[in-house]
Amino acid sequence: MKALRVLSIVTVLAMAGGLISACGPKAPVEPLIIGTTDSVTDLDPAQSYDFHTWEIHHNTMDTLLVYKPGTTELQPGLAESYDVSADGLEYTFKLRQGLKFPDGTPFNADAVVWSINRVMRLEGDPSWLVTSFVDHVEKVDDYTVKIVLQNPVGFFPLLVATQPYSPVSPKCYPENEFDSDSTCGGIGRYKIVRWERDVEMELEANPDYYGTPPAYPHVIVRYFADSTAMRLALESGDIDIAWKTLTPSDYKDFRANPDYNVYEGSGPYIRYICFNTTTPPFDNPKVREAISLAIDRDAISNVVFQGTHKNLYSMVPDGMFAHIDAFPERDLDKAKALLAEAGFDESNPLVMDLWWTPDHYGPTEGDVAAVLKEALEETGVIQVNLQSAEWATYTDYFGPGTMPVFLLGWYPDYLDPDNYTSAFAECGASDDIGIFYCNEEMDNLLVKARTSTDMAEREQLYKQIQQLWTTEVPTIPFTQGLLLVVTQKNIGGVTLDPTLFLHYFTLTKE
Repeated sequence: MKALRVLSIVTVLAMAGGLISACGPKAPVEPLIIGTTDSVTDLDPAQSYDFHTWEIHHNTMDTLLVYKPGTTELQPGLAESYDVSADGLEYTFKLRQGLKFPDGTPFNADAVVWSINRVMRLEGDPSWLVTSFVDHVEKVDDYTVKIVLQNPVGFFPLLVATQPYSPVSPKCYPENEFDSDSTCGGIGRYKIVRWERDVEMELEANPDYYGTPPAYPHVIVRYFADSTAMRLALESGDIDIAWKTLTPSDYKDFRANPDYNVYEGSGPYIRYICFNTTTPPFDNPKVREAISLAIDRDAISNVVFQGTHKNLYSMVPDGMFAHIDAFPERDLDKAKALLAEAGFDESNPLVMDLWWTPDHYGPTEGDVAAVLKEALEETGVIQVNLQSAEWATYTDYFGPGTMPVFLLGWYPDYLDPDNYTSAFAECGASDDIGIFYCNEEMDNLLVKARTSTDMAEREQLYKQIQQLWTTEVPTIPFTQGLLLVVTQKNIGGVTLDPTLFLHYFTLTKE
């Protein structure tokens, strides 16, 4: 049901490719140029499953419901409105009329049904966001679509805003295979007019867009192999915006330089410690709680990440619906007391391995592990042996539960507390990540919170879940990454929000 989204801060997938063009009007002379160290993986929304490619989709193909920029609030997209049945199983969407895809194919219920069925049939990487929840989709009339669920899902509107639900042209995408290099797009504010893989993507305003047109009509996304090259391009004026990702020291330098603007916002990316809760002594919740009280979040945020992360006291990130600061601040005395209850003291210390991976979370990961080791050993009751493995081996260790304590990071599939909790603490689900946690009280809360369609009730349930987490401690959240964008002084309209997408259509250039 859950897809593992433990992704690197910078993912550069070196893929060979040629120049791919689509017809479009002549480009303006002065494009707005966005630099990134990310890369496009697969431009078919039935197969794409990384944030940068979803960002391209976000700017070139709307979903039935879309996020209001700068918020986590949904608003009408290609659907004008929707209704939910009393039992929470049926969502009926009224579609906008008179729209067409870039290839001229009409947008209607047939296209929506075809697109969702295609995702389910092809079973690509993101298809679980549909197949785990949707029973079937049906046409009611030419501009009405009904999606019938397997079970009630309180956050289903958030799923509809994810890219696998993007309507695409049945005449531009193949029915029974993926088109990884497609520039067809959907109905969005921009159209793709040129794409050279790992080099550039050129976008121009869609003249047939139903809503407010982009603030700037011509955007180029330029791809860089590393942060050093992107920084040099910004400093030389070759790009207007540096976006995902520079190094912490780069951001520090640009903040101190008045010739650039640095924009900052809370992101949904979190870092945390995991336990194999079946491995002694970490099968004892008191030991896990003691470790949660001994870690030093301040040192990780301020020293290791140099202010590009902030302290996090819940698996539900700050700024998200139902978040509370559940975990307490550092308390070494209470940590030692809990360890004493578990049979550990200075004469009988807890000797533990802490695993980390050097090739997946950037060059700071070794420092994160070292700071955690130092903080835990400050108790005088814990001795930490640092162990590391390359990412491929690291993930292989999940299944057999090789690592008793290990570091991970998480990007969300959908912006709901369920995506930050169930994957780690629901019976059976956490086995995929090597946690093996199961607790009846936690399970009941998670299931009830997922299936309820009463948002007030869901909020209270997730607050209970976060509070229970602090004594059960299947994981220990420690930091939340910030979204940071550096621009030239003549660039405006930067809008950041937890979707992790840069909204190209709000950008301006003087």
